[in-house]
Amino acid sequence: MFLLNRKKNNTLIHDRNKFRSELKDLLGFRPINLRLYEMAFIHRSATYTLPDGVRVNNERLEYLGDAIIDSILSDYLFRLYPEATEGFLTKTRARIVNRETLNSLGLSMGLDRLIVSNLAATDSPRNLYGNAVEALVGALFIDTGFDRTSRFFIEKGLKKHLNLKAVLSSETDYKSLILEYCQKNKQKLNFTAREKNSGTGMQPLFTVTLEINSEEITRGEGTTKKEAEQEASLAALRKLGLIKT
Repeated sequence: MFLLNRKKNNTLIHDRNKFRSELKDLLGFRPINLRLYEMAFIHRSATYTLPDGVRVNNERLEYLGDAIIDSILSDYLFRLYPEATEGFLTKTRARIVNRETLNSLGLSMGLDRLIVSNLAATDSPRNLYGNAVEALVGALFIDTGFDRTSRFFIEKGLKKHLNLKAVLSSETDYKSLILEYCQKNKQKLNFTAREKNSGTGMQPLFTVTLEINSEEITRGEGTTKKEAEQEASLAALRKLGLIKT
């Protein structure tokens, strides 16, 4: 991770030659707009202000890259699984873009060596590397367009650094995550399950209501209570902005 220094005019100093070399190794080509990629790796803690008052960090590129990655994966998975249902494709994409997977991807790609931050190594935010992946994709999209960005993300990111089968076979315990959140914030979490009458010979269907501090937050459905609780917990995590899936 690059350490941050500043000139008198409040601009960033880092080893540009080293950055240019590592970026070329990462991308496989020489980027056109180097400053765009420098911005992609400036964490919020290292924000600096231009003379016209514009604050510079990677958050806008992160926002753009998030949307571009969704588009890239939607196209890739649609072609990879020609017989798959919409539900399967949506869940598969969600597992790839969840924060843990993107953070692992960012670390495996070596983005930790490029990030400019004022944080101590022990204070690195949980989503630092996943956010850098999104910002890099945003910069690539502006610099080279969708097709080249898509090829980079799939070939040099997804295929090279992620075991897709392992990602797809992993199960995330969303109930534990929402429970951890409530305990940390001293809030009362409650699940109420109700079984629907599905008719003779049909699988039971459960509806679970998730409440925090006696306020209904979300509901989930499933053929088991566990499945319904997981669905309600996932919806709550999304609603609270704790995960981006």
